[in-house]
Amino acid sequence: MIKFKKLVTLCVVLSVVAVLASSAYAEEKPAAKASNDRNLISINTAGVDELVKLPRVGPKIAQRIVDYRQKNGKFKKLEDLMNVSGIGEKTFKGFEDMIKL
Repeated sequence: MIKFKKLVTLCVVLSVVAVLASSAYAEEKPAAKASNDRNLISINTAGVDELVKLPRVGPKIAQRIVDYRQKNGKFKKLEDLMNVSGIGEKTFKGFEDMIKL
């Protein structure tokens, strides 16, 4: 009987630790995302020198992005980049997590 009580106590302690650990992780995640946002390239403000840092984006495509933005105004959503000549879905998916509006 004593072993059973110890086992139940151990299960309760482990459950509490798991809940605390998961809630601490959930609280840290937005902060990490906020710091990552600073490292993202803004497609609405970046110049050619920044845009060429994106995979599969050379100077010509970077210039097309800037030209498109000047002609059509700011991008309203990230996917609008696929309206720029030379940026298809595959290229977009390759840098989607590196950009912001």
